[in-house]
Amino acid sequence: MSPADAAGPADVVVALDVGGTGMKCALVRPDGTTVHTERHPTDAGRGPDAVVETILDVAEGLAGKARADGRDPVALGIAVPGVVDEAAGVAVWSANVGFRDVPLRDLAAERLGLPTVLGHDVRVGGLAEARLGAGRGTGHVLFVAIGTGIAAAHVVDGAAASGAHGAAGEIGHVLVRPGGPRCGCGRDGCLEAVASASAIARRYAEATGAGPTGAAGDGGPTGTPASAADVADRAAAGEPAAARVWAEAVEALADGLATGQALYDVETVVVGGGLAQAGPRLFDPLRAALHERMTFHRRPRLVAAALGDEAGCLGAALLALDAR
Repeated sequence: MSPADAAGPADVVVALDVGGTGMKCALVRPDGTTVHTERHPTDAGRGPDAVVETILDVAEGLAGKARADGRDPVALGIAVPGVVDEAAGVAVWSANVGFRDVPLRDLAAERLGLPTVLGHDVRVGGLAEARLGAGRGTGHVLFVAIGTGIAAAHVVDGAAASGAHGAAGEIGHVLVRPGGPRCGCGRDGCLEAVASASAIARRYAEATGAGPTGAAGDGGPTGTPASAADVADRAAAGEPAAARVWAEAVEALADGLATGQALYDVETVVVGGGLAQAGPRLFDPLRAALHERMTFHRRPRLVAAALGDEAGCLGAALLALDAR
């Protein structure tokens, strides 16, 4: 019996997707329908203890909102970035939020009195895309989120593997350009150092001589840095520096995805995150470059994510429902 089949007519799950800047929060029906949404600032600069208290307060408020509306909150799902030990319910480490070995699942369960699960933000996003979004109907999905960094989730028959230490899916740290740009992890040439949105913006600034805050000669207003979206626009317009940086990013992404396909043999690759908003400017050349790299491997379907920034909340809700 599926979670939706077992649910009562008024059941909802409280779901939180916690980022370094903000929290996306929702009440979600077992069939994936969102009935209420909220957004709250994380304000990670206050420190991890304050962030934990905010998470608990927001979750408690959502449960209260559900009851006030005549609904029954039956579980709580929380998604956080970083390294997550999902079995233990511990946020092991997160640079964005400042967590170190925070037993967030148990703290939330104690506060709300609800069955609670803790998941990794990209893995739950991949779960939602595989079951409710762009990967729906396919049993093997690789979800790749490309933003400030690059991470992935491998979803098989509706379940995403977390790995032995809670760190599965770090495709951004596949070595694609030995001796290339220095990655934040300390190694040279990681995929993330070439093809993440932040890397594209940084490499374009370096190529055009723009400083960290932009320059008059970079094709944009003085003092305004060019974003990855700007680079995509300028590459499409034929600007040589932008075209070079963009092409290098696409080629590196194709190498990373080809590695992923060799490892996982998926039916569908779903690309999400900020860079996916480039649309055909990304997907057309990336699809061609990926197919060029396929020899005996099956060509996966390459598609854009469908759920946008709702994926984290929906995935956290699915994780909670699965654990009931």
